[in-house]
Amino acid sequence: MGLFTGLFGSKDQNKKQEKQLPWIPLTSIEQLQEIELRSKTKTQVIFKHSTSCGVSRMVIKMFRDTYNYTQDEVDLYYLDLLQYREVSNETGYKFQVMHQSPQLLIIKNGIAVANASHGSISELHLDNYI
Repeated sequence: MGLFTGLFGSKDQNKKQEKQLPWIPLTSIEQLQEIELRSKTKTQVIFKHSTSCGVSRMVIKMFRDTYNYTQDEVDLYYLDLLQYREVSNETGYKFQVMHQSPQLLIIKNGIAVANASHGSISELHLDNYI
């Protein structure tokens, strides 16, 4: 054990455990039809995330820290914009929402009833849509 590790703890000891969310990977255009159908009985949420963007990393961390819904209440989809660009583009067309990153879409009854991007995501109250 090094002097600084003994004084300040190791990197692993200081690292806070990240809260795990019930993400459903959104990786295909076909899933958008499924999301539309499921939204008729349960709220569907899509989080569009850019893995190379510092703002997106900060926003997803804040979202993760405050998210407190069960799988019975909402289906939560994670879309990696860089890896699935075509899916991201089709998401915007299908739900008539202009692309932003990061972005949160709330789908009910087949349409996007709300969306927010960047810091505004934390101001969007999911309780109002569940």
